[in-house]
Amino acid sequence: MQSSYQTIAKGNYWLRNVRLETGFEYYNKDVIQTKTNLFCIEIEEGKIKSVKPNDPNSKAIDAKGKLMLPAFKDMHIHLDKTLYGLPCQALSPKRKSVKDMIAYEQEIIPELLKTSVERAEQLIDLLQNYGTHFVRTHFNIDPTSGLKSLENLEKALENKKDSFKAELVAFPQHGVYYTKSASLMEEVVKLESVSFIGGLDPLSIDGNIEKVMDFTVQLALDHHKGIDIHLHETGESGMKTINYLIDKAIENPELQGKTFVSHAFALAYLNTQEAEEIAERLAVAKVGIASSVPLRGKIMPIPALKKHGVNVLIGNDNVQDYWSTFGSGNMLQKANLIAELYGYESELELSRALGFATQNILPLNEKGEYQWPKSGDDANIVLVDASCSAEAVSRMSNVEALMNEGNLFWKN
Repeated sequence: MQSSYQTIAKGNYWLRNVRLETGFEYYNKDVIQTKTNLFCIEIEEGKIKSVKPNDPNSKAIDAKGKLMLPAFKDMHIHLDKTLYGLPCQALSPKRKSVKDMIAYEQEIIPELLKTSVERAEQLIDLLQNYGTHFVRTHFNIDPTSGLKSLENLEKALENKKDSFKAELVAFPQHGVYYTKSASLMEEVVKLESVSFIGGLDPLSIDGNIEKVMDFTVQLALDHHKGIDIHLHETGESGMKTINYLIDKAIENPELQGKTFVSHAFALAYLNTQEAEEIAERLAVAKVGIASSVPLRGKIMPIPALKKHGVNVLIGNDNVQDYWSTFGSGNMLQKANLIAELYGYESELELSRALGFATQNILPLNEKGEYQWPKSGDDANIVLVDASCSAEAVSRMSNVEALMNEGNLFWKN
């Protein structure tokens, strides 16, 4: 793990002086504050075994009154092709389209692959520094990379296995047919380590929505994988692709709950009624949206999606790479940005916004009833320098310790 962390404990042990949220305080039926108390937490075999009243004099590891929250998850990132660890490089004005970027990748990938293991590990370190223990990461499958991006990514993940986990998406970044990547996709989909089949702008890159989506859907069905496609296209083609995928999920129930559209920028251009209607369709088909949130002056209809029960995943996407100058790796920053964009300012609303960083695992439900952690929960936690979830989101509080499957790491 990152040099600023040290391994504190593995296996079976206790923590004392752990701050947990216990309920809300109300004034005229409005939540005005979050109540907390100190507890002892027992860890066993990667699980939370018990939550007990605090014993400040016990020989357990001292959590120093830090707030315990669920560890964070980044659900859309590219660990295999980061520039993190290299000199900062802003975007070039010469590369304006996705096809421009494909041509650029074809030039630089052979050189980047020489050090991609080390740079992936550095990016993982950065994510962990901000409390992320799990990611969904896309990796390039294209004639330039072959299977090398996957091989190097798997080496980096193996080196971080005690403190970090990932699910993998095979991503034809250069198009399925635009650069003849179909045969590579058919090869990689057979691998047990690959959980999802990706895709990219089927009309603007490959020239045919139906052909690309039918290929992707059939691969997923034949090999029992999920689907997570990148869709930057807006307007008619963007909406046609989203609706086509919804139809396929309705026709094939096996795809429901494990089919996602990443970015889905077309949704940001809809009026209120159109957004409500597509949100209903997405919810019925159990097709989720994976968003990196910002969109150059447009705002994604995340509240409408959530209202209708659409599974909305959040991720950093590009962290300081050649696709984007921005991207901090901080999921609390993403939750903070969402709160600011959509006006989530109250104690209750800010506490709910934490769910965008934890993928909906929250210490208290909307009624203020205790729901996490409980015996049997996975021991994936962070200890944060904050008084409550609302403060952690509003102030993007520092993460002091990270636990992955019961393995505890603490900043020096």
